[in-house]
Amino acid sequence: GTYTFPLSLPLQEGKYYSEEAEVDLRDPGRDYELYKYTCQELQRLMAEIQDLKSRGGKDVAIEIEERRIQSCVHFMTLKKLNRLAHIRLKKGRDQTHEAKQKVDAYHLQLQNLLYEVMHLQKEITKCLEFKSKHEEIDLVSLEEFYKEAPPDISKAEVTMGDPHQQTLARLDWELEQRKRLAEKYRECLSNKEKILKEIEVKKEYLSSLQPRLNSIMQASLPVQEYLFMPFDQAHKQYETARHLPPPLYVLFVQATAYGQACDKTLSVAIEGSVDEAKALFKPPEDSQDDESDSDAEEEQTTKRRRPTLGVQLDDKRKEMLKRHPLSVMLDLKCKDDSVLHLTFYYLMNLNIMTVKAKVTTATELITPISAGDLLSPDSVLSCLYPGDHGKKTPNPANQYQFDKVGILTLSDYVLELGHPYLWVQKLGGLHFPKEQPQQTVIADHSLSASHMETTMKLLKTRVQSRLALHKQFASLEHGIVPVTSDCQYLFPAKVVSRLVKWVTVAHEDYMELHFTKDIVDAGLAGDTNLYYMALIERGTAKLQAAVVLNPGYSSIPPVFQLCLNWKGEKTNSNDDNIRAMEGEVNVCYKELCGPWPSHQLLTNQLQRLCVLLDVYLETESHDDSVEGPKEFPQEKMCLRLFRGPSRMKPFKYNHPQGFFSHR
Repeated sequence: GTYTFPLSLPLQEGKYYSEEAEVDLRDPGRDYELYKYTCQELQRLMAEIQDLKSRGGKDVAIEIEERRIQSCVHFMTLKKLNRLAHIRLKKGRDQTHEAKQKVDAYHLQLQNLLYEVMHLQKEITKCLEFKSKHEEIDLVSLEEFYKEAPPDISKAEVTMGDPHQQTLARLDWELEQRKRLAEKYRECLSNKEKILKEIEVKKEYLSSLQPRLNSIMQASLPVQEYLFMPFDQAHKQYETARHLPPPLYVLFVQATAYGQACDKTLSVAIEGSVDEAKALFKPPEDSQDDESDSDAEEEQTTKRRRPTLGVQLDDKRKEMLKRHPLSVMLDLKCKDDSVLHLTFYYLMNLNIMTVKAKVTTATELITPISAGDLLSPDSVLSCLYPGDHGKKTPNPANQYQFDKVGILTLSDYVLELGHPYLWVQKLGGLHFPKEQPQQTVIADHSLSASHMETTMKLLKTRVQSRLALHKQFASLEHGIVPVTSDCQYLFPAKVVSRLVKWVTVAHEDYMELHFTKDIVDAGLAGDTNLYYMALIERGTAKLQAAVVLNPGYSSIPPVFQLCLNWKGEKTNSNDDNIRAMEGEVNVCYKELCGPWPSHQLLTNQLQRLCVLLDVYLETESHDDSVEGPKEFPQEKMCLRLFRGPSRMKPFKYNHPQGFFSHR
């Protein structure tokens, strides 16, 4: 009942027995079945030997010996199977290694081919990108070539169909043209030499002419004075202008040009010491003193008491803020014979320009109390352009210079030095970019010329506007709202409410008023503005109006905030009609501008407030519980007294019908 497998093959003729050869002839599956069978047999034999030993007896030893022999045979079978398995494993590894070597060889061949392909592609690219010297030559177009080139060069029958021959022909034509141009160039050089000789002769003539002209100019001085043609004076001005620093020189030249072209009344002059200006540019004299003199000077300096740190800083500050000895004066005349005097200075170490302003009028003005800051030299030109208050230096590099000498801000010195407005720098051709600061700022004539006309018009407008306000404030302080005949149609014939007070208010006091919080929160209450308080009364009703006057008036309208004291305090926060009254003067201000340049805007707004207060009081419903006549009888004609759930009053005046309606 035993199952056996052949363990070996018979020897063939002329050959020896080899297990490696046997591996190729044996089936691994059958060997695996043999292995399982042998293991099972060993388990069975071992179990039987164990069973026999446990029973004991006389015949047991023989049976155990038989089973031991059978077990040894099975062990031999296992060893043979183990050797066959190792031989198979070795052959598999050898085959794998051989296949891997073939793959590596193929991969190496592939890499070599890829590298060769890449090399060929590079060579192809080089050939395609090769640029010949003739490609850098700007040849004439084909149409021009065939039109102008002679037939012996163009050879149209050959070159039209052959691009290579065509290019060669075009290069030949280019060479021919260049030969002709070279010949022409030599001719031009010879002509140039002749002209230079003629110029030298004329220069000698002109140099001899200068003394004669000077004598003629000297002899013509009485004629110039008689005919009001000060050529000599203008010549002296231009001689002095040579010593101006570049920014002031640019301003002088451009302002003079603008005056000659656009404004004959503009006066430009140079003030200051020319000798001091010349001394600035003189090189220091070489001191070749003897050693004894230098020793004596050293002894004297050591004996002197050294200045304190504070004195040294003061000297450094003065040197830092030093002005050029020369300045440029501009006198700008307005229509009403008022004159704006502008004096421009140049701070040499800070490389910025400053200006001082003064306004003079044909007749002496009686200055109202509230008009104190209108023509003040410190504020008359403030914010000529929006945001340009002239308190800070426009040159970013100055802050580092200030830190060295202990200057906190330039605003502490503007009263003495003048204001460094941005428009002043532009009139001098100076530009200080914030994004990319430049090492040296050069005065630019084109920058000055581009801003000259606009700035001059703004300066005239500012003076006229301030003088108009100056006159109006004199009337407002006496309780009179001056309304010109051109603006009478904007208001009804009878206005009962009257202005009783007009005073100036400090910026800090305006900020503390409880009914101006909206303006403060909106950022409209800057420290460069002017602030006033108006009080309008009618009977027991008192209307307070806090006014913010922008320096750019009248192009920028004033802003009003209202507070009515009548039957309690009413502001825009608790009364929609007060808010509507503010809208009438703040939002609908264009109706009140009047004729250009709108200098009557402020007084028209105040007169409109008086009318609005009349409408507010007259349309108020009468309390039936109070005996007697109505405090404010209705005199204004209104289409509707109220509209909407908020009972808005009719504040819009309609001319010429003369009635009030809602907007």
